[in-house]
Amino acid sequence: MSVRVAFAFIALVLVSACGSDSPLSRSVIDRAVRQGAAPDLMYVVRLPGYELAEQSVGVVGEEGFGAFYTSPDGRQVEMRIERGAYPCAGTCERDGNGWYTVKDGRQEYVAVRAGFHLRLASEVGQVDRGVLKEAAEGARPVAATGSPSPPPGPVERGDLPTSGDGAPDNPVGPGG
Repeated sequence: MSVRVAFAFIALVLVSACGSDSPLSRSVIDRAVRQGAAPDLMYVVRLPGYELAEQSVGVVGEEGFGAFYTSPDGRQVEMRIERGAYPCAGTCERDGNGWYTVKDGRQEYVAVRAGFHLRLASEVGQVDRGVLKEAAEGARPVAATGSPSPPPGPVERGDLPTSGDGAPDNPVGPGG
């Protein structure tokens, strides 16, 4: 391989890695979009001591987006993003551009944006109110540009007949 080809290959690898600041893999983003999540409602937060659980990512309601953040000791913070006004339930207190709510032993901070709201919820006292507020207000969109990758094609089995009802071809052998 010539130096020129090697240099071009390295440049291609580096360029393809740029712009990928989303903590979600493309396959997780694609799965959420195929489930019905609207790409413009897909956000992530920075929550100290917690990591995004990719297996929890999915659609909420008709087209909302949700995920769980977990800590090493098993605590969880739920994130939900939905269109429309925030339907306050419980003890609701205006806090900056959002709301702080407590109900049935759970707390949540809600960041209100144009046309949607982002909620971070946990057990009361599990996460400091200021940390929830900072995380919700600092939420950033997931890089979900373009349409989702197409689902994988059908698996070629090799044992299906070309005529008849399409049942697998299982010839009877000795004894049976």
